[in-house]
Amino acid sequence: MQAGPADAARRSAGFPWDDLFGTRPHRPRAPVRRAVVPLPKPRPAEAPAAAEPDRPAAKPAPSAAPAEAAKPAETSKPAEAAKPAETATPQPSACRQALTEEIAIAPSIPDIHGAGGCGGEDLVRLEAIVLSDKRKVAVKPAAILRCKMASAVADWIRSDIAPLVQGQGGAISALDNFDSFECRGRNRVAGALLSEHGRANALDVRAFGLADGKSISLTDRSVPRSLRETVLHSVCTRFSTVLGPGSDWYHEDHIHLDLMERRNNYRICQWDVYDPLPQTAPLLPAERPEEAPPREVAAKSDGGKDERSKADTSKPDDGKPDAARSGEAAAPKGAAEAKSQPTKKRRQSRRP
Repeated sequence: MQAGPADAARRSAGFPWDDLFGTRPHRPRAPVRRAVVPLPKPRPAEAPAAAEPDRPAAKPAPSAAPAEAAKPAETSKPAEAAKPAETATPQPSACRQALTEEIAIAPSIPDIHGAGGCGGEDLVRLEAIVLSDKRKVAVKPAAILRCKMASAVADWIRSDIAPLVQGQGGAISALDNFDSFECRGRNRVAGALLSEHGRANALDVRAFGLADGKSISLTDRSVPRSLRETVLHSVCTRFSTVLGPGSDWYHEDHIHLDLMERRNNYRICQWDVYDPLPQTAPLLPAERPEEAPPREVAAKSDGGKDERSKADTSKPDDGKPDAARSGEAAAPKGAAEAKSQPTKKRRQSRRP
């Protein structure tokens, strides 16, 4: 009977179930013999030299004229290699291309990279804003801003503020820059988060200068309330953050504007437009009316009144009428003695 393939597998030495529990003795293996590889013998000294490989035939030497023509080309290669690779100049941004001199005088400045993320890229120095009639509104002092922030400020002045001031009978000529780029924390508090001023993305405005030398302060309560409310609605529409009086005591004398990006385009507009202060009475007396009598006549009449008042005060005031007082003066002195003296009644003792 021939054994099947299963029986042959069981009898084979490599069957895995033969030594499952480690009871089968291990068979000794023959030692491995290492074959020695012989090294080549050294070349004998008297052996002939090895034949050199065939070299290509040498090219004929060029003529003198081509050699001279080839010299400049050979010398130019090291010169070209010695030149440093020119860095590619960055292309201006779309904002920089749109912010032309017809809109604002804002030259570009190098990027600023400070500690803690301070600084920014695509920066400009906003020096003046050009109106539609070619008049310039100077920014005093010049503000260092990002291009997008500078463009927003220029559009705000050109489209909203200039027509508003012109409607009040004036002409805007300057923008009072209270603060622009400054590498600091919020509200200048040590350890606070980096302010938008530190990113060159904020501008603090205090007032507008007029062509006649006057100014319109945005936090002055004497400025018409309607004008301040119009400016409030204008800035809250254009900027993502507006802080003024009523937000905190850091912004009681200026208006903070920035373009901070927040989730879901969230905006902050905190500026209380206060009512004008009540008018107090003047400290000086009012002017003398024209229908009043002259001062000399008034002085004489006042003097006569004083004499009469003195005479009245010299008379005795006993509560009696003048007629009774005169009758008493005319009565003789004996009349007073003729009056009967009051008699004293003695109490008579009653005997029982």
